[in-house]
Amino acid sequence: MFLKQLSILNFKNYEEAQLELSEKINCFLGNNGEGKTNLLDAIYYLSFCKSYFNPIDSQNIKHESPFFVVEGYYQNKDKEEVIYCGLKRNQKKQFKRNKKNYDKLADHIGRIPLVIITPLDILLIIDGSDIRRKFVDGIISQYDTSYLTNLLAYNKALNHRNLLLKSFWINRNFDKDSLDVWDDQLVQYGNLIYASRKKFIDDFTPIFQKYYTEISKDQEEVALEYRSQLNEGDFESLLKENLDKDRGNHYSNIGIHKDDLLFKLGGLQLKKFGSQGQQKTYLLALKLAQAELIKNISEEDVIILLDDIYDKLDGKRMSQLMGIVGSGNFGQVFITDTNLERIPSILTEEKINFKSFKIEEGSVKDV
Repeated sequence: MFLKQLSILNFKNYEEAQLELSEKINCFLGNNGEGKTNLLDAIYYLSFCKSYFNPIDSQNIKHESPFFVVEGYYQNKDKEEVIYCGLKRNQKKQFKRNKKNYDKLADHIGRIPLVIITPLDILLIIDGSDIRRKFVDGIISQYDTSYLTNLLAYNKALNHRNLLLKSFWINRNFDKDSLDVWDDQLVQYGNLIYASRKKFIDDFTPIFQKYYTEISKDQEEVALEYRSQLNEGDFESLLKENLDKDRGNHYSNIGIHKDDLLFKLGGLQLKKFGSQGQQKTYLLALKLAQAELIKNISEEDVIILLDDIYDKLDGKRMSQLMGIVGSGNFGQVFITDTNLERIPSILTEEKINFKSFKIEEGSVKDV
C-alpha cells in the first residue's frame, strides 16, 4: 500500500495543500519552520489516528480556524483506500476508512504500517525507561492486535491496584481479597505481555545488528538487553514477596511496567560511551529493523518517514542509508531536508527514483 495523494485543510501551518506523490521516494525540501515536518505528521496521523509531535488534537488546528482535515488516498494493490481524519473544535475526532467510522480507533492501528525517524529519537537513549517501553509496545501493536488489548487491560488493572493501595494507606485498613482481584489480572495480562516482549527482542535483535553494520560499515558489536523483573521469577510469587513494600510505598513495585531495554555498544552502555555518530547510527538501525520486522510479519510494505536525518551523519553513512531505503525492500519513503540539493543529489547518484517538493510558508510546490 502506498499514499497516492495527501490533502490537508487548516492543519498546523497549512491552510490548504494537496500533493500528488511518488510511490517510491518523496523529498520535502525547505528552510526550518516552513512546514516540512508538519507534512510528515499529517501522514503519521493517517496511520496512527494521532499526531507524533503533539498529542493534543485541538492544538493541531491552524490558528483561529474552526477545524482541520487530513485525508489520504492510498493504492492498495488493485483498489483505492480513502482514510479521513477530521476534528472540529470542542467536538469528537472523526476517523473514517472508506467513509465508514471506526468503532474504536485501535482497530485502525496496523492497517497502514509506518515507521517515523526524527531527531526526537535521541530520547530513546537519554530518557527514562518509559519511552523505551513505548517504543517496543508501538512496534508489537502494529502487527499483533491482541498485544494492544492486553496492554490496555494490564494498565487498567495496574491503575486500580495502585488506587486501592493508596486507599488502604489513607483509611488505615487492608482488604486482601480486593487486592487479589487486581493481582490476578496483573499476572494474567502481564505474563502475556512479557512473553510477547521477550519474543520480540529475540526476533528483532539480529535484524537490528544487520542494519547497524550495513550503515556504519564497522565491526562494532551492538546488542539489546531486555531487562524485566519477570526474568528473575514467577510474577505471582514476586507480587506476594513485595506486598509489604507495595503497601509501604502505596503503589505497585513489581510488574512489566518496570521493564527496560538497554542499548549496548561493544559491551558498554551506548548512553555513556557512544559518540554522536554512533548513537545516530544506532537509532537508524533500530528504526529500519522495526520496519523490516513489521513487514516480515504483516506481509505489508511499510511507509518510512525520515525527518532531518542528515544531522550528525557523515556523507558515507548518509549514502548507505539512502541506498537501503531506496532499495525497494521497504515501501514508500518521505524525507525532509533544509538543503534543496543534498538529498536529491545522493538519490540521483544512487540512481533511485524520487520526487521533490519545495516547502515555503505552508505552501507546497513541485520541484
